[in-house]
Amino acid sequence: MTIERKDRRKELGAAGEEMAVQLLTDKGYTISSRNWRCRVGEIDIVAESEGVLVFVEVRTRNSSRSFGMAKESVDYRKQMKVREAAQYYLARYKLYDRRVRFDVLSIQMNQMHDRPLIEHIEGAF
Repeated sequence: MTIERKDRRKELGAAGEEMAVQLLTDKGYTISSRNWRCRVGEIDIVAESEGVLVFVEVRTRNSSRSFGMAKESVDYRKQMKVREAAQYYLARYKLYDRRVRFDVLSIQMNQMHDRPLIEHIEGAF
């Protein structure tokens, strides 16, 4: 993979995360953390809604469907990585008694990047 392509993917991902934060904020979520990292991985967004701690995996794809829809890329392996990172998050901040949920925010960009298809899947896994 070339550096230019890697940079475009990184930019696309960052733009998707910005859209995700905006959508969640508009829905009344409080954002606690973004890109929270630990030794087992990263959690894109940690938010709170109605007393529930929500771990959000954000997936952004271009309109090309050659690799499938964005939400389809959150496979079992990725789900387990997010769950494991969430365990570290809960232990780190001593949030043992909190209700938690795992959501996926899927963002499918169109050719012009001006009207993305955004799907918020609550309790995705």
